[in-house]
Amino acid sequence: MAVFDWAFQPRLDRRTVEELFTLSFVERNEDLLITGKSGTGKSHILQALAIKGCGQEWMVRYARCVDLVDDLYAGLADGSYERRMKKWCRPPLLVVDDVGLGQLKRREGEPTAAHMLFTLLDRRHGNATTALSSNIKLSAWGSYLGDATLAAAVLDRLAATSIRIDIDGPSYRQFLARKRAEEHGQQPPAEQEAVEA
Repeated sequence: MAVFDWAFQPRLDRRTVEELFTLSFVERNEDLLITGKSGTGKSHILQALAIKGCGQEWMVRYARCVDLVDDLYAGLADGSYERRMKKWCRPPLLVVDDVGLGQLKRREGEPTAAHMLFTLLDRRHGNATTALSSNIKLSAWGSYLGDATLAAAVLDRLAATSIRIDIDGPSYRQFLARKRAEEHGQQPPAEQEAVEA
């Protein structure tokens, strides 16, 4: 986190984020949920936590939500679903980035992404840490994951033991794009409307 621009996100509680890097929340098997608009630093924080965990010689897995779900769907196709699920359940720190980004495939007659995520979090709950990020409103998880009831159960599991951080600020990527355009004498790109968390 040495390169994180704290001044750019002044509403982000620096002490809370820096406390995460002691990894004591992982030792306590607490979950972490970081929400906010695209470009606000959610993935940066999660990736840095994953690297820190590896530096402690812990088993860590990192995946975008859509890739995790695709892996589990592949397990349904080839009969390795349970083995794959156990591999996702095993690490002390599992990072699931970008819930809400990427198109989840819907397959008739198969469990929804919400079912898979619920099963994963239910098995890990209290036994290991899951850190997630999302750039969509929590109320939109049901639509994204394909089942509002199970998505609510997922969020209920997270609410029980999770540390919750919402980054309410501008996009750093858009800031850099404007800066580059100005340095090259070009018209800055138009502001993109980000989805609120």
